[in-house]
Amino acid sequence: MKQTALQTETRSGPPLFQIDLNADLGEGTGPWDRSPDPQVLRLVSSASIACGAHAGDPARMRRTAAEAARLGVAIGAHPGYPDREGFGRRELHATPAQVAAQVADQVGALIGYAATEGARVRYVKPHGAMYNRAAREPELARAIAEAVRSVDASLALLGLGGSALLDAADQAGLRAVPEAFLDRNYALDGSLVPRDQAGAVITDPSAAAARAVGLAREGTVRAADGTLLRINAQSYCVHGDGPRATELLAAVRSRLEAAGIAVAAFCS
Repeated sequence: MKQTALQTETRSGPPLFQIDLNADLGEGTGPWDRSPDPQVLRLVSSASIACGAHAGDPARMRRTAAEAARLGVAIGAHPGYPDREGFGRRELHATPAQVAAQVADQVGALIGYAATEGARVRYVKPHGAMYNRAAREPELARAIAEAVRSVDASLALLGLGGSALLDAADQAGLRAVPEAFLDRNYALDGSLVPRDQAGAVITDPSAAAARAVGLAREGTVRAADGTLLRINAQSYCVHGDGPRATELLAAVRSRLEAAGIAVAAFCS
């Protein structure tokens, strides 16, 4: 993880007047089946759909892709570790080659299921522990980027701003799209505060909405210790499995639009 880059990276130009709003969807089945997908899909511009490894299944992949396409929501593949019990949030220490194979298989599967519904996958966003590890480990990041390119070089790769994953996307010739999180707190180095630490998750809709407007207008966010970080992001994420996901997204979208900032997919 390039800590100095994450702390000093700035967004050039005027304040944003359009931003992508994404959520992780299609993650139902088992103990994690609490995602209010239909409501969330009406509030986001991009949907990162679970590919059947950490969560989801073929029927849900097809159904979520079809509904996203009907609503004009951009579709992304959301591959993760094959760890349904841990929801893909446990580090399995898979090798880069193993992760590359997992990513290629999962992305290819969603592309196929989406195609049966007349829908197209536009980007890839790794999930959970895979995402966090790819943010800081260049070798794993390169393996993921090469796997995505091998499946479809037109796919964008969505990742944490300033991370090794976005560097790898650039090097692989993929479109690299930085994102920021509205429902997670940041550490001083720009990484996400681990979920097992107090205050890691933001559940207050007003706080998430204020963060969204601050990011769009100033390109800044407060770290957990109060330090002001500069964050370059083209997409803002709210986790679709969160207990207040719909409330957070509704508040965020309302505040953004009231501030004259449109919500639109980055890949439209």
